[in-house]
Amino acid sequence: MGLIQHEKFICLDCEATGLEPTQDRIVEIAVASFSFEKIFDQYESLINPECRIPQTSQDIHNISQEMVEGKPKIQEVLPALLKMIEGHTIIGHGIGFDIALIAAEAKRHQIPTKIQEAPLIDTLRLARLYGESPVNSLDKLRQHFNIEPQGAHRAMSDVLVNIEVFKYLTKTFKTTEDVFKVLQKPIKMRAMPLGKHKGRRFEEVPIEYLLWAERKDFDQDLLYSIRLELRNRKKGGGFEQSANPFSGL
Repeated sequence: MGLIQHEKFICLDCEATGLEPTQDRIVEIAVASFSFEKIFDQYESLINPECRIPQTSQDIHNISQEMVEGKPKIQEVLPALLKMIEGHTIIGHGIGFDIALIAAEAKRHQIPTKIQEAPLIDTLRLARLYGESPVNSLDKLRQHFNIEPQGAHRAMSDVLVNIEVFKYLTKTFKTTEDVFKVLQKPIKMRAMPLGKHKGRRFEEVPIEYLLWAERKDFDQDLLYSIRLELRNRKKGGGFEQSANPFSGL
C-alpha cells in the first residue's frame, strides 16, 4: 500500500428492512469508488426486498413499500456490485453491518463472494479515535467538519458525506497501512453510546449497568471501554463501595 492520498477506495452504504443482517433485507444500496482527488464511479439503486418494510424502518430511511415496487431484486444487481468492490479497501460508517447484510444476501441467493475477507475501515471507529466530535453519528460529523449536506438520509447521500468525513478523519495518516495498524487495537470511548445511560461518561454509569453490559455482544471498543472502567473502579474500591449498604452514611 502506498500513500493514502493516492489510493483508490470503495465507500458503500445499505438501507434495510431492519437491523438483523441474517433476517432483514436490503432496500437500497449505494457504492462509490474514489480517491482523495475524485470520485471514479458510483452506483445506487432502490431494491425490491420481496417482503414488507416495517414502518419503524421507513421512518428512518424514508423508503416506502411503494418506492421499491418494480425495482431490481438484490440478486439482479449484486454480482456487478461485488465485481466493482472486489480488490479495494471498503470504507463505511458502521461498515460491519453493511458487509454482513451483503454477505447474507449473497449467501441467500448463492452468489459467490469474499466480501467478508475484504479490508475494511470503519469511520465510526476513526471518529472515536479522533475524539473531537461530541457525537459520532455521520450527520453530526458532517456538521462538525462543516461538510455540505447531500440531501435526506438515503444511501448515496450518506456515501458522499462519508467520503468527505473519511478524508477529514485520516488527515494525520500517511498511508492506509497506518490506519489499519491503529484500528487493530480497541479504542477507548468517552461516553456510553446506547441504552438508558446513552451520552453519560463511563465513570457516571452505575456499576450494575456496566456489569450487565460487559456480558453483551457489543463491539470491541465499547466492551474495552466498559471493562477498562470496571478495572479502574476495582482499583479505586468502587466494587466494595457499591456492595456496602453503609457506604453513603
